[in-house]
Amino acid sequence: MWHLTLNRRERLTHDRNGLSEKSRTQLKRSGILKMAITGAETMAEDHGEPFVLRATKIAAVVALYWFISITMVFLNSYLLDNKDLNAPLFVTFYQCLVSVGLCGLMQLLSMIKPDFVNVPAVNFQLKTSREVLPLSIVFIGMITFNNLCLKYVGVAFYTIGRSLSTVFNVLLSFIILKQTTSLQALVCCGILLGGFWLGVDQEGLAGSLSWSGVFFGVLASACVSLNAIYTKKVMPAVDGSIWKLSYYNNINACLLFIPLILVFGELGQLSRFNRLTDLKFWGMMTVGGVFGFAIGYVTGLQIKFTSPLTHNVSGTAKACAQTVIAVVYNSSSKSFLWWTSNMMVLGGSSAYTWVKSREMQKTTRKVPQEPDKEKLLQGEKGDAGV
Repeated sequence: MWHLTLNRRERLTHDRNGLSEKSRTQLKRSGILKMAITGAETMAEDHGEPFVLRATKIAAVVALYWFISITMVFLNSYLLDNKDLNAPLFVTFYQCLVSVGLCGLMQLLSMIKPDFVNVPAVNFQLKTSREVLPLSIVFIGMITFNNLCLKYVGVAFYTIGRSLSTVFNVLLSFIILKQTTSLQALVCCGILLGGFWLGVDQEGLAGSLSWSGVFFGVLASACVSLNAIYTKKVMPAVDGSIWKLSYYNNINACLLFIPLILVFGELGQLSRFNRLTDLKFWGMMTVGGVFGFAIGYVTGLQIKFTSPLTHNVSGTAKACAQTVIAVVYNSSSKSFLWWTSNMMVLGGSSAYTWVKSREMQKTTRKVPQEPDKEKLLQGEKGDAGV
């Protein structure tokens, strides 16, 4: 009986080794293409699913991300370009208000139909709201300056106007986190800066440059970088839940926007606006808020179905398509150097993402081989406080 059991175990081990060899052979034949689309991490999770089905899902998710992101930018541009209502803070405030309402609706649906919608229940706590407040201040700066940049420069120049986020990531990581950056990554930032200045120069020569838009774009880029840093800092306050963080962030933002609307005199603008009872206006405002809420979901969905690297490449390609659509839609004529500046910005951004991805992969491969260093890194993460 003992020998029989051993024989069975040997056969099982042999079968597993055979399957393992077979899997490695299949990976050699089709793994490269799958990794290019799905990313290395997602390969293991979806083993056994037909590749065509997997590729179709990815294509659908990427298309959804492109549709929501591009539509949201054009819709915000339309709302902010309203000649009768110069109230960008109110527009942004209303979008945050819609996001809070949708968070509440999703929680309600989760209680009624938990199999259909599954989100964690959030009971509002003043202590947590205070802990998230620093992030919320940066958050309202980010979305407000984003919208102000879009208002003054338009969709075509928006990609260049908002292109310095990567540069600020490197700068603030060094100043706040004391993290150094590789030479290759710095070269990518140099290409980005060159593309930015060339774009500003060409827009100026065309006579369509708005220095206010450029200024707000630079501030928005800085706030995007600060938002990433402060998000890491406050995540423990919401138990690491992105859903809770979004909920508290939008509630805080709504409260913070009210005094800002009063200080900048937008209440007077609203009182003189003759379309306050127009359902079409409020419908467009609400749709803008829904798309603003949805972009967070589809961004996470695209990362889940692909990889962070593929998501960044997709975002870069989306920005390129968005610029082309804007130029064609407005029947604009742009110089060769103007298009070159866009390619420098998009190319520098893609190259930076690739370089950082390679550096992270090297770090990941080194850490398991050095247990002491792994413990040290874990300790640093816990004490970073950022």
